[in-house]
Amino acid sequence: MLDLEKPIVCRLNGAAAGLGASIALLCDVIVANNAALIGDPHVKVGLVAGDGGAVIWPQLIGFARAKEFLMTGEMLPAARAAEIGLINYAVPADQLDSKVAEVVGKILANPRWAVRWTKTATNIPLKMLANQICDAAIAYETLSNLTTDRREAVAAFVEKRKPTFSGE
Repeated sequence: MLDLEKPIVCRLNGAAAGLGASIALLCDVIVANNAALIGDPHVKVGLVAGDGGAVIWPQLIGFARAKEFLMTGEMLPAARAAEIGLINYAVPADQLDSKVAEVVGKILANPRWAVRWTKTATNIPLKMLANQICDAAIAYETLSNLTTDRREAVAAFVEKRKPTFSGE
């Protein structure tokens, strides 16, 4: 997504969690239905946020907030996400398509190559960060998949009960 020159506008009309949140947040502009939720609950199931959350969240909302949300796994309502700068807009459901069309129209009204190359230049530091962070984050996520707490999270899900984590 960071290599694609064409602008990507996200129309978020539901929940975006984990990898879904990373995909949404790596878009260039995010417009969400007020009822939408976004978050990265990897930790709630015993996993490390290794699929992009560690890259994009701090860039959008700063390290303190990003670490809080990534370490708690809290799902944010769209209005709160917009308020803190995680997403661009939260609008009523009946205005979602018109807001997306408005943003797209503003982008399309500009010269194509100016828009594409502006995006390309802006993504340079994000691509560098992704290259620095993703290998380690994915490795930690793989390791976290082998822990006792991860097995407990899976068992609790299957058994439809709250997990009891041991810290192992």
